[in-house]
Amino acid sequence: MPDTILVVDDNDQNRVLLHDVLVMSGFRVLLAENGKEAVNLALEHHPDLILMDIQMPVMNGLEAGKQLRSDPRTKDIGILALSCAIMVDDKDNFFAKGFDGYINKPIDIRILPKTILQYLADRVMI
Repeated sequence: MPDTILVVDDNDQNRVLLHDVLVMSGFRVLLAENGKEAVNLALEHHPDLILMDIQMPVMNGLEAGKQLRSDPRTKDIGILALSCAIMVDDKDNFFAKGFDGYINKPIDIRILPKTILQYLADRVMI
């Protein structure tokens, strides 16, 4: 069974693009528009990895990540921040908030599948 990736982004175009790229790369993809939907989908489907936008309405990515990390049912799911943050302090903040890593926006869709495969492989070895 293919790995399941939960894509969380409030931008419709970003969600569609990421969905299409990931499905074409062999992943099963779930989509959420905000952090609240992400938490609910993670509890229901327990994806292998979550790609989480940070700035979203309803519930932002940092709050969603905090909720996922505090719940024993979802605390072990990998979460990568999707952000255009370019400052080292911003990136360090993602790790401090419980994220496992980050992917800079704009996302290079040519390397995204390789990045995800590498992350999933590294996580299995831990």
